[in-house]
Amino acid sequence: MTPDKETFVRDQDYVRRALEVSIHVALLILITGACLLILRPFIPLIAWGVVIAIAVYPAYRRLQNLLGGRGGLAAVVCTVLLFTVLIVPVVLLTGSLVRGIQSLAARLSEGTPFIPPPPAGIETWPLIGVPLKNAWELGSENLGAALQAFAPQIKAVVPKLLMASAGIGLAVLQWILSILVAGVLLGNAATAAAIGHASANRIFGNRGQEFEELAGATIRSVTTGIIGVAFIQSFFAALGFLVAGLPGAGLWAVIFLFAAVLQLGGLVLIPAAIYMFAIASTSKALAFMVWCIIVGLMDNVLKPLLLGRGVAVPMVIVFLGAIGGFMTTGAIGLFVGAVVLSIGYKLFLAWLQGTVEIAPGSAPAARLPARSTVA
Repeated sequence: MTPDKETFVRDQDYVRRALEVSIHVALLILITGACLLILRPFIPLIAWGVVIAIAVYPAYRRLQNLLGGRGGLAAVVCTVLLFTVLIVPVVLLTGSLVRGIQSLAARLSEGTPFIPPPPAGIETWPLIGVPLKNAWELGSENLGAALQAFAPQIKAVVPKLLMASAGIGLAVLQWILSILVAGVLLGNAATAAAIGHASANRIFGNRGQEFEELAGATIRSVTTGIIGVAFIQSFFAALGFLVAGLPGAGLWAVIFLFAAVLQLGGLVLIPAAIYMFAIASTSKALAFMVWCIIVGLMDNVLKPLLLGRGVAVPMVIVFLGAIGGFMTTGAIGLFVGAVVLSIGYKLFLAWLQGTVEIAPGSAPAARLPARSTVA
Protein backbone atom coordinates (compact mmCIF):
# COMPACT_ATOMS: atom_id res chain seq x y z
CA MET A 1 0.00 0.00 0.00
CA THR A 2 1.36 3.37 -1.03
CA PRO A 3 1.98 6.11 1.57
CA ASP A 4 -0.80 8.25 0.09
CA LYS A 5 -3.26 5.40 0.35
CA GLU A 6 -2.17 4.66 3.96
CA THR A 7 -2.69 8.31 4.86
CA PHE A 8 -6.12 8.29 3.22
CA VAL A 9 -7.17 5.12 5.11
CA ARG A 10 -5.87 6.57 8.39
CA ASP A 11 -7.77 9.81 7.82
CA GLN A 12 -10.92 7.87 7.02
CA ASP A 13 -10.51 5.90 10.25
CA TYR A 14 -10.11 9.13 12.26
CA VAL A 15 -13.23 10.59 10.65
CA ARG A 16 -15.20 7.42 11.37
CA ARG A 17 -14.13 7.37 15.03
CA ALA A 18 -14.85 11.10 15.46
CA LEU A 19 -18.29 10.58 13.93
CA GLU A 20 -19.02 7.66 16.29
CA VAL A 21 -17.87 9.64 19.32
CA SER A 22 -20.02 12.61 18.26
CA ILE A 23 -23.06 10.37 17.85
CA HIS A 24 -22.48 8.74 21.24
CA VAL A 25 -22.05 12.12 22.96
CA ALA A 26 -25.17 13.50 21.26
CA LEU A 27 -27.19 10.45 22.31
CA LEU A 28 -25.88 10.76 25.87
CA ILE A 29 -26.84 14.45 26.00
CA LEU A 30 -30.26 13.67 24.53
CA ILE A 31 -30.98 10.87 27.00
CA THR A 32 -29.72 12.95 29.95
CA GLY A 33 -31.85 15.92 28.89
CA ALA A 34 -34.92 13.69 28.48
CA CYS A 35 -34.39 12.16 31.92
CA LEU A 36 -34.02 15.59 33.53
CA LEU A 37 -37.12 16.84 31.71
CA ILE A 38 -39.15 13.86 32.95
CA LEU A 39 -37.83 14.19 36.51
CA ARG A 40 -38.08 17.99 36.60
CA PRO A 41 -41.32 18.07 38.67
CA PHE A 42 -39.76 15.71 41.21
CA ILE A 43 -36.28 17.24 41.51
CA PRO A 44 -37.23 19.59 44.42
CA LEU A 45 -38.86 16.69 46.29
CA ILE A 46 -35.85 14.44 45.76
CA ALA A 47 -33.42 17.22 46.70
CA TRP A 48 -35.31 18.02 49.91
CA GLY A 49 -35.63 14.32 50.69
CA VAL A 50 -31.87 13.86 50.36
CA VAL A 51 -31.21 16.93 52.53
CA ILE A 52 -33.61 15.75 55.24
CA ALA A 53 -32.17 12.23 55.19
CA ILE A 54 -28.59 13.50 55.53
CA ALA A 55 -29.57 15.92 58.30
CA VAL A 56 -31.33 13.31 60.45
CA TYR A 57 -29.05 10.37 59.64
CA PRO A 58 -27.01 10.54 62.89
CA ALA A 59 -30.25 10.44 64.89
CA TYR A 60 -31.48 7.59 62.69
CA ARG A 61 -28.31 5.58 63.43
CA ARG A 62 -28.73 6.06 67.17
CA LEU A 63 -32.37 5.04 66.96
CA GLN A 64 -31.44 2.02 64.86
CA ASN A 65 -28.98 0.88 67.51
CA LEU A 66 -31.64 1.29 70.21
CA LEU A 67 -34.04 -0.84 68.16
CA GLY A 68 -31.57 -3.68 67.79
CA GLY A 69 -30.37 -2.82 64.29
CA ARG A 70 -33.83 -2.82 62.67
CA GLY A 71 -33.28 -0.12 60.06
CA GLY A 72 -36.78 -0.31 58.56
CA LEU A 73 -38.47 0.27 61.91
CA ALA A 74 -36.06 3.12 62.73
CA ALA A 75 -36.88 4.75 59.37
CA VAL A 76 -40.61 4.51 60.08
CA VAL A 77 -40.16 6.06 63.55
CA CYS A 78 -38.04 8.89 62.11
CA THR A 79 -40.66 9.56 59.44
CA VAL A 80 -43.45 9.72 62.02
CA LEU A 81 -41.42 12.08 64.23
CA LEU A 82 -40.67 14.34 61.25
CA PHE A 83 -44.36 14.43 60.37
CA THR A 84 -45.14 15.39 63.96
CA VAL A 85 -42.57 18.20 63.90
CA LEU A 86 -44.13 19.50 60.67
CA ILE A 87 -47.84 19.04 61.35
CA VAL A 88 -48.06 20.31 64.95
CA PRO A 89 -46.87 23.88 64.13
CA VAL A 90 -49.15 23.95 61.07
CA VAL A 91 -52.16 22.98 63.19
CA LEU A 92 -51.29 25.55 65.86
CA LEU A 93 -50.81 28.25 63.23
CA THR A 94 -54.10 27.40 61.54
CA GLY A 95 -55.93 27.60 64.86
CA SER A 96 -54.35 30.95 65.65
CA LEU A 97 -55.26 32.35 62.23
CA VAL A 98 -58.86 31.15 62.50
CA ARG A 99 -59.26 32.71 65.93
CA GLY A 100 -57.73 35.95 64.68
CA ILE A 101 -60.08 36.09 61.68
CA GLN A 102 -63.10 35.35 63.89
CA SER A 103 -62.11 38.11 66.31
CA LEU A 104 -61.59 40.54 63.43
CA ALA A 105 -64.99 39.68 61.94
CA ALA A 106 -66.69 40.12 65.32
CA ARG A 107 -65.11 43.54 65.83
CA LEU A 108 -66.09 44.65 62.34
CA SER A 109 -69.70 43.52 62.79
CA GLU A 110 -69.96 45.28 66.17
CA GLY A 111 -68.30 48.44 64.91
CA THR A 112 -65.64 48.16 67.61
CA PRO A 113 -62.28 49.68 66.66
CA PHE A 114 -59.60 47.01 66.75
CA ILE A 115 -56.69 49.35 66.08
CA PRO A 116 -55.76 51.15 69.33
CA PRO A 117 -54.87 54.85 69.31
CA PRO A 118 -51.16 55.63 68.82
CA PRO A 119 -49.01 56.01 71.93
CA ALA A 120 -48.23 59.48 73.19
CA GLY A 121 -45.12 61.14 71.86
CA ILE A 122 -44.98 59.10 68.67
CA GLU A 123 -44.91 62.31 66.60
CA THR A 124 -41.53 63.18 68.14
CA TRP A 125 -39.84 60.18 66.49
CA PRO A 126 -37.38 61.31 63.82
CA LEU A 127 -38.39 61.03 60.14
CA ILE A 128 -41.30 58.60 60.53
CA GLY A 129 -43.01 60.04 63.63
CA VAL A 130 -45.53 62.43 62.04
CA PRO A 131 -46.62 60.29 59.05
CA LEU A 132 -46.85 57.20 61.27
CA LYS A 133 -49.00 59.09 63.81
CA ASN A 134 -51.34 60.38 61.08
CA ALA A 135 -51.81 56.97 59.47
CA TRP A 136 -52.24 55.28 62.86
CA GLU A 137 -54.85 57.80 64.01
CA LEU A 138 -56.74 57.45 60.75
CA GLY A 139 -56.86 53.68 61.10
CA SER A 140 -57.89 53.90 64.74
CA GLU A 141 -60.66 56.47 64.29
CA ASN A 142 -61.99 55.63 60.83
CA LEU A 143 -60.85 52.32 59.39
CA GLY A 144 -62.96 52.73 56.26
CA ALA A 145 -61.31 56.02 55.39
CA ALA A 146 -57.89 54.51 56.06
CA LEU A 147 -58.61 51.59 53.73
CA GLN A 148 -59.75 54.01 51.03
CA ALA A 149 -56.64 56.16 51.48
CA PHE A 150 -54.37 53.15 51.07
CA ALA A 151 -56.52 51.38 48.46
CA PRO A 152 -53.85 51.41 45.69
CA GLN A 153 -51.22 49.90 48.00
CA ILE A 154 -53.70 47.32 49.32
CA LYS A 155 -54.70 46.31 45.78
CA ALA A 156 -51.04 45.82 44.92
CA VAL A 157 -50.35 43.73 48.03
CA VAL A 158 -53.45 41.47 47.99
CA PRO A 159 -52.40 39.38 44.94
CA LYS A 160 -48.97 38.88 46.50
CA LEU A 161 -50.57 37.76 49.76
CA LEU A 162 -52.78 35.29 47.89
CA MET A 163 -49.77 33.95 46.03
CA ALA A 164 -47.83 33.69 49.27
CA SER A 165 -50.73 31.80 50.90
CA ALA A 166 -50.88 29.38 47.99
CA GLY A 167 -47.09 29.04 48.14
CA ILE A 168 -47.25 28.15 51.83
CA GLY A 169 -49.82 25.44 51.10
CA LEU A 170 -47.67 23.99 48.32
CA ALA A 171 -44.60 24.19 50.55
CA VAL A 172 -46.35 22.17 53.27
CA LEU A 173 -47.38 19.55 50.69
CA GLN A 174 -43.83 19.48 49.34
CA TRP A 175 -42.44 18.99 52.83
CA ILE A 176 -44.83 16.09 53.44
CA LEU A 177 -43.76 14.34 50.24
CA SER A 178 -40.09 15.13 50.93
CA ILE A 179 -40.34 13.53 54.36
CA LEU A 180 -41.68 10.38 52.69
CA VAL A 181 -38.73 10.43 50.29
CA ALA A 182 -36.36 10.88 53.24
CA GLY A 183 -37.97 7.94 55.01
CA VAL A 184 -37.45 5.73 51.94
CA LEU A 185 -33.80 6.81 51.71
CA LEU A 186 -33.23 6.09 55.39
CA GLY A 187 -34.86 2.69 55.02
CA ASN A 188 -32.42 1.94 52.18
CA ALA A 189 -29.43 3.70 53.73
CA ALA A 190 -26.88 1.09 52.67
CA THR A 191 -27.83 1.29 48.99
CA ALA A 192 -28.03 5.10 49.11
CA ALA A 193 -24.58 5.25 50.74
CA ALA A 194 -23.06 2.96 48.11
CA ILE A 195 -24.46 5.16 45.32
CA GLY A 196 -23.15 8.27 47.08
CA HIS A 197 -19.68 6.77 47.51
CA ALA A 198 -19.51 5.64 43.89
CA SER A 199 -20.69 9.03 42.61
CA ALA A 200 -18.19 10.95 44.74
CA ASN A 201 -15.31 8.71 43.67
CA ARG A 202 -16.34 9.00 40.04
CA ILE A 203 -16.42 12.82 40.18
CA PHE A 204 -13.54 13.60 42.55
CA GLY A 205 -11.34 10.54 42.14
CA ASN A 206 -9.16 9.69 45.12
CA ARG A 207 -10.56 12.62 47.11
CA GLY A 208 -14.15 11.46 46.70
CA GLN A 209 -14.58 10.41 50.33
CA GLU A 210 -13.22 13.75 51.56
CA PHE A 211 -15.69 15.79 49.52
CA GLU A 212 -18.52 13.40 50.32
CA GLU A 213 -17.95 13.87 54.04
CA LEU A 214 -17.63 17.63 53.51
CA ALA A 215 -21.02 17.77 51.76
CA GLY A 216 -22.74 15.79 54.52
CA ALA A 217 -21.14 17.83 57.30
CA THR A 218 -22.06 21.09 55.55
CA ILE A 219 -25.71 20.10 55.20
CA ARG A 220 -25.89 19.19 58.89
CA SER A 221 -24.11 22.42 59.81
CA VAL A 222 -26.64 24.52 57.87
CA THR A 223 -29.50 22.53 59.37
CA THR A 224 -28.38 23.25 62.93
CA GLY A 225 -26.61 26.59 62.45
CA ILE A 226 -29.18 28.47 60.35
CA ILE A 227 -32.49 26.60 60.33
CA GLY A 228 -32.02 25.22 63.84
CA VAL A 229 -31.13 28.63 65.27
CA ALA A 230 -34.09 30.18 63.41
CA PHE A 231 -36.44 27.63 64.98
CA ILE A 232 -34.98 28.21 68.44
CA GLN A 233 -35.37 31.97 68.08
CA SER A 234 -38.90 31.53 66.70
CA PHE A 235 -39.86 29.36 69.66
CA PHE A 236 -38.76 31.98 72.18
CA ALA A 237 -40.26 34.79 70.07
CA ALA A 238 -43.60 32.95 69.88
CA LEU A 239 -43.46 32.36 73.64
CA GLY A 240 -43.02 36.09 74.15
CA PHE A 241 -45.88 36.88 71.75
CA LEU A 242 -48.22 34.51 73.59
CA VAL A 243 -47.28 35.64 77.12
CA ALA A 244 -47.56 39.31 76.13
CA GLY A 245 -50.96 38.69 74.52
CA LEU A 246 -49.95 40.03 71.10
CA PRO A 247 -52.91 39.61 68.69
CA GLY A 248 -52.24 37.05 65.96
CA ALA A 249 -49.26 35.56 67.81
CA GLY A 250 -49.15 32.53 65.48
CA LEU A 251 -48.90 34.68 62.37
CA TRP A 252 -46.23 36.86 63.99
CA ALA A 253 -44.25 33.69 64.83
CA VAL A 254 -44.37 32.39 61.24
CA ILE A 255 -43.31 35.77 59.84
CA PHE A 256 -40.46 35.85 62.35
CA LEU A 257 -39.36 32.33 61.35
CA PHE A 258 -39.04 33.24 57.67
CA ALA A 259 -37.25 36.47 58.58
CA ALA A 260 -34.91 34.62 60.96
CA VAL A 261 -33.88 32.21 58.20
CA LEU A 262 -33.00 35.31 56.15
CA GLN A 263 -31.10 36.73 59.16
CA LEU A 264 -33.69 39.54 59.43
CA GLY A 265 -35.64 38.38 62.48
CA GLY A 266 -34.91 41.56 64.43
CA LEU A 267 -36.83 43.64 61.88
CA VAL A 268 -40.03 41.71 62.69
CA LEU A 269 -39.65 42.38 66.40
CA ILE A 270 -39.55 46.17 65.95
CA PRO A 271 -43.20 46.65 64.83
CA ALA A 272 -44.31 44.05 67.39
CA ALA A 273 -42.66 46.05 70.18
CA ILE A 274 -44.15 49.31 68.89
CA TYR A 275 -47.62 47.74 68.80
CA MET A 276 -47.24 46.47 72.36
CA PHE A 277 -46.53 50.02 73.58
CA ALA A 278 -49.88 51.01 72.04
CA ILE A 279 -52.04 48.23 73.48
CA ALA A 280 -50.38 47.40 76.81
CA SER A 281 -49.11 49.18 79.88
CA THR A 282 -45.67 50.75 79.81
CA SER A 283 -44.15 48.20 82.18
CA LYS A 284 -45.51 45.27 80.20
CA ALA A 285 -44.36 46.82 76.91
CA LEU A 286 -40.90 47.45 78.33
CA ALA A 287 -40.64 43.85 79.52
CA PHE A 288 -41.71 42.65 76.08
CA MET A 289 -39.12 44.91 74.43
CA VAL A 290 -36.37 43.50 76.65
CA TRP A 291 -37.48 39.98 75.71
CA CYS A 292 -37.38 40.94 72.02
CA ILE A 293 -33.83 42.26 72.42
CA ILE A 294 -32.76 38.97 74.04
CA VAL A 295 -34.38 36.94 71.23
CA GLY A 296 -32.86 39.17 68.56
CA LEU A 297 -29.35 38.78 69.98
CA MET A 298 -29.69 35.06 70.62
CA ASP A 299 -28.29 34.09 67.22
CA ASN A 300 -25.02 35.88 68.02
CA VAL A 301 -24.40 33.24 70.67
CA LEU A 302 -25.90 30.18 68.98
CA LYS A 303 -24.45 30.54 65.47
CA PRO A 304 -20.77 30.38 66.51
CA LEU A 305 -21.60 27.24 68.50
CA LEU A 306 -23.56 25.44 65.79
CA LEU A 307 -22.70 26.85 62.36
CA GLY A 308 -19.64 25.26 60.82
CA ARG A 309 -19.44 22.63 63.53
CA GLY A 310 -17.75 19.54 62.14
CA VAL A 311 -17.03 21.24 58.77
CA ALA A 312 -13.44 21.59 57.58
CA VAL A 313 -14.08 25.06 56.13
CA PRO A 314 -14.43 28.46 57.83
CA MET A 315 -17.84 29.32 59.25
CA VAL A 316 -18.09 32.40 57.04
CA ILE A 317 -17.89 30.21 53.90
CA VAL A 318 -20.82 28.08 55.04
CA PHE A 319 -22.80 31.16 56.06
CA LEU A 320 -22.21 33.05 52.81
CA GLY A 321 -23.00 29.96 50.75
CA ALA A 322 -26.25 29.34 52.60
CA ILE A 323 -27.53 32.93 52.43
CA GLY A 324 -26.34 33.46 48.86
CA GLY A 325 -27.89 30.18 47.78
CA PHE A 326 -31.19 31.10 49.43
CA MET A 327 -31.31 34.46 47.66
CA THR A 328 -30.45 32.82 44.34
CA THR A 329 -32.48 29.60 44.24
CA GLY A 330 -34.86 29.72 47.19
CA ALA A 331 -35.06 27.54 50.27
CA ILE A 332 -33.16 24.58 48.82
CA GLY A 333 -30.34 27.00 48.06
CA LEU A 334 -29.60 27.18 51.79
CA PHE A 335 -28.04 23.74 51.47
CA VAL A 336 -26.97 23.66 47.83
CA GLY A 337 -25.24 27.04 48.09
CA ALA A 338 -23.39 26.08 51.28
CA VAL A 339 -22.26 22.73 49.85
CA VAL A 340 -21.16 24.18 46.50
CA LEU A 341 -19.24 27.08 48.08
CA SER A 342 -17.59 24.76 50.62
CA ILE A 343 -16.48 22.33 47.92
CA GLY A 344 -15.31 25.23 45.76
CA TYR A 345 -13.30 26.57 48.69
CA LYS A 346 -11.63 23.19 49.25
CA LEU A 347 -10.86 22.84 45.53
CA PHE A 348 -9.37 26.33 45.50
CA LEU A 349 -7.10 25.49 48.43
CA ALA A 350 -6.07 22.23 46.77
CA TRP A 351 -5.27 24.14 43.57
CA LEU A 352 -3.15 26.63 45.51
CA GLN A 353 -1.25 23.76 47.12
CA GLY A 354 -0.91 21.96 43.80
CA THR A 355 -2.63 18.81 45.05
CA VAL A 356 -5.73 18.72 42.87
CA GLU A 357 -6.22 15.24 41.43
CA ILE A 358 -9.76 15.12 40.08
CA ALA A 359 -9.62 12.16 37.76
CA PRO A 360 -12.94 10.39 37.16
CA GLY A 361 -12.49 6.70 37.37
CA SER A 362 -9.10 6.89 39.09
CA ALA A 363 -10.62 5.53 42.27
CA PRO A 364 -12.25 2.11 42.44
CA ALA A 365 -16.01 1.88 42.56
CA ALA A 366 -17.37 2.01 46.06
CA ARG A 367 -18.36 -1.29 47.54
CA LEU A 368 -21.25 -1.64 49.94
CA PRO A 369 -19.79 -0.33 53.23
CA ALA A 370 -20.09 -2.23 56.44
CA ARG A 371 -21.08 0.97 58.24
CA SER A 372 -23.24 2.88 55.79
CA THR A 373 -23.76 6.63 55.73
CA VAL A 374 -26.20 8.74 53.76
CA ALA A 375 -23.68 11.56 53.43
